[in-house]
Amino acid sequence: MQHCIESGLDVLRWLRASIDTHIPVIFVTQRDTGQDIVTALEAGADDYLVKPFKPPELLARILAVGRRTKLADSADEVLHCEPYRIDPTRHSIHYDGRDIEMTPKEFELALFLFRNTGRLLSRSDILQTVWGLSPKLNTRTVDTHVSRLRNKLRLDADCGWYLKAIYHHGYRLERVGIPSPQAGKG
Repeated sequence: MQHCIESGLDVLRWLRASIDTHIPVIFVTQRDTGQDIVTALEAGADDYLVKPFKPPELLARILAVGRRTKLADSADEVLHCEPYRIDPTRHSIHYDGRDIEMTPKEFELALFLFRNTGRLLSRSDILQTVWGLSPKLNTRTVDTHVSRLRNKLRLDADCGWYLKAIYHHGYRLERVGIPSPQAGKG
C-alpha cells in the first residue's frame, strides 16, 4: 500500500482553494526560519507556532484565532467602499466590477484596513490582528503586503482612496476627495 505524504503547505493550499468556509489553521512545526513563517502565513495560515511550545501558549493562540474567526463570522456583510465592493464571505474584492486577484492574507489585510478607514493602525496592531503574530516580532511582512495592496487596489487619488504611511507609527486608509466633518468650521 502506497501512502501519499503531503506537506502542511500543500494541505493548506488545497483547503483554501477547495473549501468555501474559512477554517482556522495554526501551523505547529519545527520549521522556524522567517521565510518558513512568511510562506505559511501568505498561503493562508492564521497563526504559526514553533516546536517545542508551551501548552498555555498553544491554547492562547487557539483562543485568539477563535476570537478573530468569530469576529469575521459576525461581520459577513458586504462592504461598499466605491469603487470597491468587498465580500468577506467570498473573500473577494471587486474594483469597478472586476475581481482583484489576492492572496488570503492580502484580502484579510485589505478588509482590516477598509473596516478601520480613517484610523491609525500600528504595524503591531496589523501584525497581531491579521497574522496573529506577536507585535514584538521584527518583520517586514506588513510593509511588504501594504505595498502589494497599494498596487493591486490602485490606492491613489484617482480611485478615491489613499493608504498613507505614518512614519514610525503605521498606516491609515483615507478617503480622498470627500469633505471632512471639520471642513468649513472655524
